[in-house]
Amino acid sequence: MEKDEKQLTLKDGRSGIQPVTGLRNGDALIIVDVQNDFLPGGSLQVPRGDEIIPVINHYIALFEEASFPIIATRDWHPQNHCSFEVLGGPWPVHCVAGTQGAEFPPDLRFPPDTILVSKATTPDKDAYSGLDGTGLDQQLRSMGIKRVFVGGLATDYCVLSTVKDLLKQGYSVVLLKDAVRAVDLHPGDGEKALREMESLGALTTSLEDIT
Repeated sequence: MEKDEKQLTLKDGRSGIQPVTGLRNGDALIIVDVQNDFLPGGSLQVPRGDEIIPVINHYIALFEEASFPIIATRDWHPQNHCSFEVLGGPWPVHCVAGTQGAEFPPDLRFPPDTILVSKATTPDKDAYSGLDGTGLDQQLRSMGIKRVFVGGLATDYCVLSTVKDLLKQGYSVVLLKDAVRAVDLHPGDGEKALREMESLGALTTSLEDIT
């Protein structure tokens, strides 16, 4: 099947089931912060975060087959990052640059040409969004990207912030609903984040909707 013949059925939070033309020129895949420290056993684990890895691998294969850009964001903190509890921040030490906790899990199959985006790399500034201080917006524009498909960790923090910034910058956003998991620090945070993204204009899809 030719790449622009792939069909997706996307669920629009505002108008029910909406058929949308499938993968086409101007599409990109963004996988947010699927790093060891955010997976079970990590210092800031997202419950059931490892469940999304096989699903993400399917999406990666689709985009790789179509020769469309695949982008992976990551927290890449210095040891004295302001988000750490020991320095007055809200989170335990996590994703310190160069440590195993900051690496991607070995079973996540990113191709060699994956575009790597590091965020929150300075001690005094945190960044939840993959567009915050990273130059990702400029990269997407330089590649002619119009629509982005987003999955990763965590629904109620870095995925939410990344999607909001993408929408703010004028991109069409498709949230991969089966490829995200929430921290749910407060019960229901994940569902609340999903509703917020849909209300702002993000569409949602899952692998079972790909026809």
